[in-house]
Amino acid sequence: MEQMVTRVRALLHGGDYNPDQWLRYPEILERDAELMKEAGCNAMSIGIFAWATLEPEEGKYNFEWLDQVIDRLYAHGIYTVLATPSAARPAWLAEKYPEVLRVNSDNRRILFSERHNHCYSSPIYREKVRAINTALAERYAHHPAVILWHISNEYGGACYCDLCKENFRKWLKEKYGTLDELNHAWWSYFWSKNYTSWDQINPPMDNGEHSLHGLIIDWKRFVTDMTVDFMKEEIEPLKKVNPDLPVTTNMMGFYEGLNYFKFKDLCDVISWDNYPDWHKGDDAELAIDTAMTHDLMRSIKPGRPFLMMESCPSAVNWKDYAKVKRPGMHELSSLQAVARGSDSVQYFQWRKGRGGFEKFHGAVVGHIGSDETREFKQVAALGERMKGLSRLTGSPFLSKAAIICDTENRWALADMRGLIKDDKGYLKEIRKHYASLFREGVNVDLIDEESDFSSYDLLIVPMLYMLRAGVAEKLKAFTANGGRLVMTYWSGIVNETDLCYLGGFPGEGLDQLCGLQQEEIDTYYPEDQNSAAIANTDETAGFEARYAITDYQEVIHPTTAKVLASYESDYVEGMPAFTVNSYGKGKVYYIAASFEQDFYTALYQNLIRDLGLKSLDVSLPEGVYMSERLLSDNTICYILQNYNTEDKIITFPREMTCLESGEKFTSLALSAYGTAFLI
Repeated sequence: MEQMVTRVRALLHGGDYNPDQWLRYPEILERDAELMKEAGCNAMSIGIFAWATLEPEEGKYNFEWLDQVIDRLYAHGIYTVLATPSAARPAWLAEKYPEVLRVNSDNRRILFSERHNHCYSSPIYREKVRAINTALAERYAHHPAVILWHISNEYGGACYCDLCKENFRKWLKEKYGTLDELNHAWWSYFWSKNYTSWDQINPPMDNGEHSLHGLIIDWKRFVTDMTVDFMKEEIEPLKKVNPDLPVTTNMMGFYEGLNYFKFKDLCDVISWDNYPDWHKGDDAELAIDTAMTHDLMRSIKPGRPFLMMESCPSAVNWKDYAKVKRPGMHELSSLQAVARGSDSVQYFQWRKGRGGFEKFHGAVVGHIGSDETREFKQVAALGERMKGLSRLTGSPFLSKAAIICDTENRWALADMRGLIKDDKGYLKEIRKHYASLFREGVNVDLIDEESDFSSYDLLIVPMLYMLRAGVAEKLKAFTANGGRLVMTYWSGIVNETDLCYLGGFPGEGLDQLCGLQQEEIDTYYPEDQNSAAIANTDETAGFEARYAITDYQEVIHPTTAKVLASYESDYVEGMPAFTVNSYGKGKVYYIAASFEQDFYTALYQNLIRDLGLKSLDVSLPEGVYMSERLLSDNTICYILQNYNTEDKIITFPREMTCLESGEKFTSLALSAYGTAFLI
């Protein structure tokens, strides 16, 4: 059952370390190792933006300083997560080979600046990255201190140069074969956009085409594929030297620029960077959003631990408001990652730089260089606590419930013209389902359309506007085999090139699966509201008599589905708003409108009970959340967190044991901002 992220049999604690910025301060480098040990750190990410120091001139490497840093940390019991430096190229490279710099969507090549401004298509850039990665691998891939490769940094962005345009056309030729097929897939007949030559096709640039949604979605797919291909080339020389040393790259949660699920086969472990806006409103509500992002990242490789590669021990300098974490929030928010399946708590950054964009970004060690600051003491206290949680290392986060949160569907919804113009509400709808399960302490995966559905008992499919090939068959098989499927309005509308299904919605036979046909969808103005009355049935036991509706309402016509709720007003008065349909051994619930949160709470309380999704039947106070991780001896560890500013009492149905202290109890007073690990 144990699935180790690295060979270190402990939760990783540390962060981004930039010794290349401090080579003129040897006394600081010496002190850093001592402070890291004092803070309970055991792993540091090194070299992420160090290319200019590693290769100050073309082909002339300077690794001696890196040797000293890695060896010094290792002597203090601290491992290295070694980065490839491709995220920020040196000035000599941009000066000699300007093709490595991106061209923006306004068709202008950028100057040497900032980071992440390189072209993934550039043969020169790929050649230079391969060269330095090969040199790093030959020197460090078998070093006992190096436990993980950190590939580049926060991949993202697109290039519109001639190289990328030509690669895009080649990508399209491979996908469609002929222009006739492409024109049909994109419905280029609209506004006389038919292409008669591949050379006529350009990306959706600022002064170019934006009305062909198939073009826009394919461009985004191409950008993902080019980034994946670039990362693959980064990894090859590393794995050639030591195929057993794992690789990762730090992702960015719900970032829209890339389909992260396409990286799952390249990454041995998933990592991501976590920067919530704590203390902005209700922390208990923000904790739901943050947990949902942890779950999305973890679900790229379901069941396996992930790494929180970056977080902030204090204030995030690039936010609109650089708010400092209040006492207790650092430990609580850090352990939330562990609660959702992380095997690490890592920070950006270890020490604040003296200059540059992030000189005021939170860090373990500030400009004062002291271990007496509140931030340092909080990190050290967490580091000490994490030593007592080593049994969690490698323990999986197993879920019997999943929500489809598909990136390509997000792209399609964002580009379509209809519904609410600026934000179709896709993530808002997903959150309603997620929050109801999360508040009940049920583990949840957030998967995409290409994922395997078969291991789940409950599958939730909100607003699956773009139904890709083969997914309908998977949904039917899941339900026929006994699964419970929850689908919502505006699902099964278009195929993967954004062409509407003909013959009725939801398409591809989902109308038979749901036992209904959708006729139309109505969009509310912000001031509009309707409600639905709940029928008195076994399926709706525990529901309230009625629930409010906002944003959207569909007109649906049941064929074999049973009506569970009906609209109470407007032209849809008396029409179905919520149905259930039996299909094979399973059932499909169809939600035809955007209901208030309490509706989802009632629905999932019933499904949780019917499917036995909770292994510990405990009533959680508001703002107290629970997760489960499975230890190596198949013991479930229940992790409870209190996001309230006052203590909360939790009563358990059986005697519980504290994983850390061994104390036994049946009732627990969980302190404000407190976390408990129980078995």
